[in-house]
Amino acid sequence: MFKKGSGWKACFDEENGRYYGEYGGIQSYHLFELTKEMFDRLEESMTERDASDIMYDGRHLYMSVDDRCGPPYTIVFDDDYEKLCPWAGVVKSGKVWPDELTDAAVEIFESERNNREQRRRKRAARENKNDNDTP
Repeated sequence: MFKKGSGWKACFDEENGRYYGEYGGIQSYHLFELTKEMFDRLEESMTERDASDIMYDGRHLYMSVDDRCGPPYTIVFDDDYEKLCPWAGVVKSGKVWPDELTDAAVEIFESERNNREQRRRKRAARENKNDNDTP
């Protein structure tokens, strides 16, 4: 089930019982995992700004920025974003941040707290793999 407004779209994945949302475009694009409560608050008459205010409290999955304030960049918070949201019109800009930089941003910025557990598991798996690869 989809909800769609000007500059944003949200989806309820009935198969997995999860909610997702996207907003933005060329200059700034965001993809989030939402709660049922967030999804229920979204109304098709909402502006992108109002919808993004709700989505911003979700778990950030993906972000792309090309705002002319610096070089364009992309941050992949969850490597499964394409599998979770195959319906999304993902915008890609510039270079993708390396895992180490993304991990650091998630730890530093309170706005990314919803990603800490997932990123910590990913980092531990990466470190474990590296430990097992060393002779």
